[in-house]
Amino acid sequence: MVLVLLLSVATVSPPTSCAQDVASSQRSLAARARARAALGNELAKESLEWGAPVFVRIFKEEMELEVWLDDGRAFRLLKTYPICTYGSGSLGPKTREGDGQAPEGFYFVKPDGLNSVSQCHLAFNLGYPNAYDRAHGRSGSSLMVHGDCCSIGCFAMTDLGIEEIYSLADAALRGGQPFFRVHVFPFRMTPENMERHQSSRWYAFWENLQEGHDFFERNGHRPPDVTVREGRYRFAPCAP
Repeated sequence: MVLVLLLSVATVSPPTSCAQDVASSQRSLAARARARAALGNELAKESLEWGAPVFVRIFKEEMELEVWLDDGRAFRLLKTYPICTYGSGSLGPKTREGDGQAPEGFYFVKPDGLNSVSQCHLAFNLGYPNAYDRAHGRSGSSLMVHGDCCSIGCFAMTDLGIEEIYSLADAALRGGQPFFRVHVFPFRMTPENMERHQSSRWYAFWENLQEGHDFFERNGHRPPDVTVREGRYRFAPCAP
């Protein structure tokens, strides 16, 4: 019997337009006010709205985090942020607690994943381990994107960077997006980069990640619905 493990809650909880209760703090409220003011011109220039659905991509080798917003037809890149560090680990997925590695794969963040009182300024939990990680016996917890520019396995941003990223996600969730997707890749998954890393022990895993990366690029910049079947990520269009 084939066991299907669901990674994306979109298959069981379709997106709604209902506003959601998202926890806040004096810190997050102040950050939101600063971020909205700072991003106003960029949003206007790209004809994007505050509170639009959010999609995040992370590229470890390039040390970059992208924030995309939905314009109603497709997701459009709003801004790319430098990552301070993701710890002492190398390229490759996190496989066990304490290995110093940052995750790679396809994750989603629900409202309760946001932490407005984090010790690292502001943070959101990636949801590691996901269905794929669990199917492969991977362990670990509390893998975050956060501020404070210091980490041993999370993705650490500058405080100014996390304020903008967090606030855009906060606004999207308050606006009715039930969760936002975070896709984490070892590097930009071009043919050239894949060839450069073909001797890695993780190459077969990265080929699977590349399928999800390319799905987004080739299907009108709409993130795929992601499931896990027979130990592999599988990709399909999200339900409208």
